[in-house]
Amino acid sequence: MHVNTMGRRATAVTAALAAGTLALGGCGSDKPSGPAGSGASHPDATAGVVPSITAVIRGLEDPFLQTMKQGIGDQARAAGVPVTIRADGSTGAKETKAAKSAKDAKEAEDVKDAEGRTDRSTALAEQPSSCFVINPASGTKVIQDLAKISAMGKTIVNIDSPVDLVLAGSANVKLATYIGTDNAEAGRTAGRRMAELLPSGGDVAVISGVAGDVTSDTRIEGFQQGIGAGLKVVQTVGANWERRTARTAAAGVMRKHPDLAGFFVVNDDMGLGVAQAVADAHKTGRVKVISVDGLEDALKAVKAGALDGTVAQYPYVMGLMGVEACQADAKGRMLPFEVRAPIRLVTKENAGRALASLPKPFDAYEDPFKNLAR
Repeated sequence: MHVNTMGRRATAVTAALAAGTLALGGCGSDKPSGPAGSGASHPDATAGVVPSITAVIRGLEDPFLQTMKQGIGDQARAAGVPVTIRADGSTGAKETKAAKSAKDAKEAEDVKDAEGRTDRSTALAEQPSSCFVINPASGTKVIQDLAKISAMGKTIVNIDSPVDLVLAGSANVKLATYIGTDNAEAGRTAGRRMAELLPSGGDVAVISGVAGDVTSDTRIEGFQQGIGAGLKVVQTVGANWERRTARTAAAGVMRKHPDLAGFFVVNDDMGLGVAQAVADAHKTGRVKVISVDGLEDALKAVKAGALDGTVAQYPYVMGLMGVEACQADAKGRMLPFEVRAPIRLVTKENAGRALASLPKPFDAYEDPFKNLAR
């Protein structure tokens, strides 16, 4: 859900390669044997050997991440692969919710990060697993943990939230593969759909996440590419990824721009808030609302006509592919450097199919790890 783009990742790769530091499969790996990008030098990397997996997910309360966990668990059970699933910083999240004020919450999180980092890093490196599926809460703070794992010759599969590749290269962290959403393409898909819905052109507004957030910014950049010349973005407002904040922000935008034709919203939770604001203004259907994520509530809203579309991403598939990548690596297969998880445009016409197929896509998708894992 909160994921970097392929474009930013490519930029980081270029920078790291220029510095000669990127320790990634096929790009300077110092493992003595096995295909580029694999963990074929570790003890489990022989044909027919079942890997042991530790999966670290940045939290487990978010429905998006719960679905990712489900994909990891389902594939592990189907393949008979032992897996341990851990929440990165989950204790801190519970402390934050229990805090009596925003100040207390921030202090509790700071203490958790400062005091828990060393113990968490050591505990993770001491896991007996041969393969680690990592969806980090921070692409930079995780480097210390991964450096210890990588130094032991164990395999690291990065899913969804990307590890900072420049820092990873500097720390000699070897990543076997990355599996995640192309957020720029998700934005372009939403932009093209908005242009289809508004063939005569018009003014549109954007509801973003938080200032400087790479995922939010990249989806917006893609949207602007997708709408072409017929539509004009007249205002962009941040809503902190929150439904209620987005509802209030959208109401303000519509008062300022009474002829507004549409909203692009960078995630579904905020999109549902914007849809409610549009309904409050009695403009449902006239002011188009398109968001990104593919959450179940958003798909239901699309089916009901409250949302005009969502670009669905599939965390279940990211988790499933992460396990498959570990299976393939254990067999000594060469892993692809980067894999784009599927995205699908969901409209009123296909929302029923999208709901029925959850948590998977409603049609076929490319899975390069499936055959490799056999």
